[in-house]
Amino acid sequence: MFITFEGIDGCGKTTQLNKVAEFLKSQGRKVLTLREPGGTEISEKIRELLLQSKKEMHSMTELLLFEAARAELIDKVIRPASKEGEIILCDRFYDSTLAYQGFGREMNTDDIRLLNRLATGGIKPDLTFYFHVSLNISKQRSSNRNLDRMESAGDDFFLRVIEGFNKLAADEPERVIKIDASREISDVSDDVICELKKIL
Repeated sequence: MFITFEGIDGCGKTTQLNKVAEFLKSQGRKVLTLREPGGTEISEKIRELLLQSKKEMHSMTELLLFEAARAELIDKVIRPASKEGEIILCDRFYDSTLAYQGFGREMNTDDIRLLNRLATGGIKPDLTFYFHVSLNISKQRSSNRNLDRMESAGDDFFLRVIEGFNKLAADEPERVIKIDASREISDVSDDVICELKKIL
């Protein structure tokens, strides 16, 4: 099973991924946790370039770098782990590209979907948790840390990203489970584990 965790910064998706991993391991399941971009030596170098660079980057350059990191992760890690029957948990995947680059950067979503298919070789998540929070909550939760290049994109950008995630969730309700992540961590986790048990 391939499960992805999505949402804007400060939504708590990484925390929830770790809680799901703990739950699954307690059930005797073999679990692999990943993040995007990242997960391989090349993909981690691309991540550093994408998120830590202070230089201006063309939106197409940004998109292609995300897809390049994804192609490496699919080839080197996700496809082999899938063949071994592991449950794969990934912090972000192609929904983030559609939300951030498609809606946020206002790029053509049809082009992005094509690039996503090429980079993944057709691999899709079996289940996606989308952790929804308002922009205000996102900013409050992120106020005490240094923002990376993507996180510094501005309010209008992030409002479009939220709109994008909401649309993706509405378009694929059979795959994407929208979770109210404005609540306490334990309440959110209870909902996630409940939904996961239904699938398992």
